[in-house]
Amino acid sequence: MPGLRLLELVAPVLGARCVLLVAEDGSCVAVDVGAGVADRVARVVADRGWTPQAVLATHGHVDHTWGAGELSRTWDVPVVLHAADAYRLDDPFGTLGVLGHAAHAADGPLAGALRAAGVDPADYRRPERVETFGTAGGVRSPVTAPATAPDLALATAPDLALAFGGVHLVARHAPGHTQGSTLLLLDALVGQGDRVNDGVGGDRSPTTVPVALTGDVLFAGSVGRTDLPGGDGATMARTLREVVATLDPATLVVPGHGPTSTVAAELATNPYLTPPR
Repeated sequence: MPGLRLLELVAPVLGARCVLLVAEDGSCVAVDVGAGVADRVARVVADRGWTPQAVLATHGHVDHTWGAGELSRTWDVPVVLHAADAYRLDDPFGTLGVLGHAAHAADGPLAGALRAAGVDPADYRRPERVETFGTAGGVRSPVTAPATAPDLALATAPDLALAFGGVHLVARHAPGHTQGSTLLLLDALVGQGDRVNDGVGGDRSPTTVPVALTGDVLFAGSVGRTDLPGGDGATMARTLREVVATLDPATLVVPGHGPTSTVAAELATNPYLTPPR
């Protein structure tokens, strides 16, 4: 199956990376639509005549989902994420703990970041169409009632193959930063040695490489924090050991914030993945 094209748009709030995945047939999905980026994503897709299929999230923190509801309504497609993080869509500030506070709290870090980017914290709207994966049966399921926070001891679920038109990827549960954190694994067309960018300037070189959209699980040189509600250090350590470290070393790491990397580079230099000497 041909690799997907990747286009990146960085949200102005907390620098969250939104990624468009585009198939050869023009079908596409948007991943991690943060605050202040939904209009740009919709414009890119409309200008290029692509057919949106879904809005995905690597996890439920609101810097990765603020614009998901808006884009879902614009495109009339579902927001799709792991079932263990669906509850965060109902309370985006409260589920961030010390980073969130209430929407009206001027001193809350999230509210402050939103206001600095010209976004009113009171403007958040929960997505109306939500589908989840990671539950029994391994299928996507619509959410018809408010979700609740799961137990921290939620077991790592098997891989789930997801298909949205011509966009095919694998969801691999990677809890620790949040209960429902997920790696999205795919094959993508990228230029040899190129950084992932917004695709402006022409098509990519047809070099297919494995890619992991890691959200806030793995960064270049670091990993996601575990001290926020739903985070757990022991669970993250297991995820790093059993999920991240077992990826193909050639995998391009495209995190939720900051520069891209490779699994090989992170295994060699990331202090959270490198065994102590």
